[in-house]
Amino acid sequence: MNTADLGYDGKVAIITGAGGGLGRQHALLMASRGALVVVNDLGGAVDGSGSDKGAAQKVVDEIISLGGEAVADTNSVSTPEGGEAIVAGAVKAFGRVDIVINNAGILRDKSFHNMDPSLMNPVFDVHLKGAFHVTQPAFVLMREQGYGRIVSTSSAAGIFGNFGQTNYGAAKMGLVGFTRVLAVEGAKYNIKANAIAPLAL
Repeated sequence: MNTADLGYDGKVAIITGAGGGLGRQHALLMASRGALVVVNDLGGAVDGSGSDKGAAQKVVDEIISLGGEAVADTNSVSTPEGGEAIVAGAVKAFGRVDIVINNAGILRDKSFHNMDPSLMNPVFDVHLKGAFHVTQPAFVLMREQGYGRIVSTSSAAGIFGNFGQTNYGAAKMGLVGFTRVLAVEGAKYNIKANAIAPLAL
């Protein structure tokens, strides 16, 4: 199939961390192919501190200006309640959830001998636990409707290693195991799961 033929008309896509960078590109692409997009982004700094509700809305405005449909969501993926709220918001806005792209992320880099829980736990909470928190309530809906697509953003830092990123690398490789199990469990319900591992220089 030619990629130009890939369409998502009427499919509802939740994209976390979609207020900028790779997540924004996911959102714009999905919208251009007809998806109804939930642009989730807390709008915090790279280390996860703070928030800016405008980040998600800017991407929504961009999608709408290009003729697409989207809504902003500023819940945090780092808690079960946040994940449930993101999925509930998608259902409220568009009636269903078909696609989840786990892309939210933060960085708290430090060499391993200086790593401590304040640097490790928040990274796990957003990257790995965040994927659990958003995907699990969506997966329940996907099973019921017999359709779902899940994409999680891993990283070359986990596969090959990168100085100062034991926390990030471990969380990102955790997403690979998470994805493989979802693919097995989702197969008979027409739920497909994949992980991507971008490398930026």
